Amino acid sequence: MACLLFWALGLVLYRATGYIQPLILFGLIGTVLGGCVGLYSWLPRPQKPLGRKLSLVLIGGGLFVGAALLGKENMQLEGFFIGLLSGVFQAAVMHYLIAKIALPVLLGRVWCSWGCWTAAVLDLLPYSRSGGRLAQRWGLLRYAHFALSLGLVLLLWYGLRLPLAAAGPAAVQWFLVGNALYYVSAVALAVRLRDNRAFCKYLCPITVPLKLGATVSLLRVAGDPLQCTGCGACSRACPMDIDVESYIQRGSRVRSTECTVCQTCISACPTGALYLSMAWDAGASEALRQRPATRSVKDAGARGTTAP
Repeated sequence: MACLLFWALGLVLYRATGYIQPLILFGLIGTVLGGCVGLYSWLPRPQKPLGRKLSLVLIGGGLFVGAALLGKENMQLEGFFIGLLSGVFQAAVMHYLIAKIALPVLLGRVWCSWGCWTAAVLDLLPYSRSGGRLAQRWGLLRYAHFALSLGLVLLLWYGLRLPLAAAGPAAVQWFLVGNALYYVSAVALAVRLRDNRAFCKYLCPITVPLKLGATVSLLRVAGDPLQCTGCGACSRACPMDIDVESYIQRGSRVRSTECTVCQTCISACPTGALYLSMAWDAGASEALRQRPATRSVKDAGARGTTAP
């Protein structure tokens, strides 16, 4: 399905713009993603993550090298803002509009586990299982980071009236410096909290549009409550600290906007009770495993609030 979706998207962009590059780019992404998903399905349970990690390297690494370094474009969040302000529909604008805004409506935060070049490095670290989330307020840092990135671009563009470029040597320098800061902070957080995905949970600004789209995602993890034994293996395995079991026990799909569709919970389930499903159940409810020192959050959405 993902393979056909990307090929169709590339074809639409090719017909709309007359340029063959979108067809080639999205066709390759769809082919790689489809192949890696197939590999994930074929591999035995202990080796399944290799399929997803290969997708991260090929898709994330390909965009990092091809679009940013060879294409000389700023693929950071700031590059997206600069592209919008300058009216240039370049790679960063196309990438964010599709992968970070439109795609989550259909496939949730699939980018985070199958295409992100930052996650490709973080998955190499040894802290795949965390002790749970920090207090809810720490998740607000992601929104502050997003606002800071937008504010910086607006200040330089309107306040200082600097000629910011979405492409060229200066754009590549911005991209490399920005990514270096991402990697340093992400690895430092992972080591400090013993959690590979700490950056994704507390500091990554890209999660802001991703979480918004994920509230109406058609693709979610579902499960059969009759097959669920309540062992908690799925919740313990989830790298994003989602209490998967609680959703299944009450007959709900996993409607957390923190879910990255990595399918780790599906692989961890000893009874095969979990699976991916396409359905319409818009809205979010957050059931997250918290660290012992913090207050437990159980289905904040049911109380009318959502964890950030």
